[in-house]
Amino acid sequence: MIPADVWVALREHGRSFTPEVVAAQRALFAELVGPVTAPVVMRDVAYGPHERQRLDLHTTAPLEAGASRPMLLFVHGGGFVGGERRDPVQRFYDNVGAWAASHGWIGATMSYRLAPEHLWPAGAEDVGFAVRALRTQSPEIGGDPDRIILFGHSAGAAHVAGHLAGHGGAIEPGLAGVVLQSGIYDPATAEEEIAGMVALYYGGRDVSAVPALAALPVPLWLGVGEHDPLTFYGQAARVAEPRIAAGHSHFTSIYSLGLDAAYPAAVAEFIQGALGSA
Repeated sequence: MIPADVWVALREHGRSFTPEVVAAQRALFAELVGPVTAPVVMRDVAYGPHERQRLDLHTTAPLEAGASRPMLLFVHGGGFVGGERRDPVQRFYDNVGAWAASHGWIGATMSYRLAPEHLWPAGAEDVGFAVRALRTQSPEIGGDPDRIILFGHSAGAAHVAGHLAGHGGAIEPGLAGVVLQSGIYDPATAEEEIAGMVALYYGGRDVSAVPALAALPVPLWLGVGEHDPLTFYGQAARVAEPRIAAGHSHFTSIYSLGLDAAYPAAVAEFIQGALGSA
């Protein structure tokens, strides 16, 4: 459960995006999440030659050839220039992998190449490379190559959207559904508060993923946090009416995965429905 005083703190923080507020929110949720990992974690699986083209696999039981478990690929945020698939101090985003495993899925958490060294469409390419690796290795790890969920947050959501728009090459098959939380989908219209970080990756290119997302042939969860900066509401609204993670900031919806809270339950229900229709 998320205590009442945490919700009060998030409400008081409002839409603030300062480093101090972000650090405070990480500290609040690090105490709640704790050192939680899935029962089985396979670290540092390569999906490409670059040192950041790595992913971790999270399951409730040893990876078993011949099984057919759905696979969820989580793509972290970090303003296009930072972030990692796991934080060795505060354990984000092992909580995402553990949450996926608790539902019977193989949770894959990936890192990717970063700006400014690697510019658009590197992130979209890396999502495609990681999906291809999961599909290729599915017989050995017990994954179902035709029931894959893509889950992107913030810059990670932008990279997932870019892959779905074909910015990084051909779209990989096997997709059953997509979760996009608080992302950038139309960089040319990003508002001033985040325009600088967007420019570091896109370099002023007008490469909207909106048409592809609006025509996506699989179920799409398009979400924002209640206390997200308004620019993320505007980005989502270019595709469809977003779902609101009540009480959450830009970051804490993801930190809450694995906790007994409304947002994780709603996303899990959406994913189960998408997998059932795949």
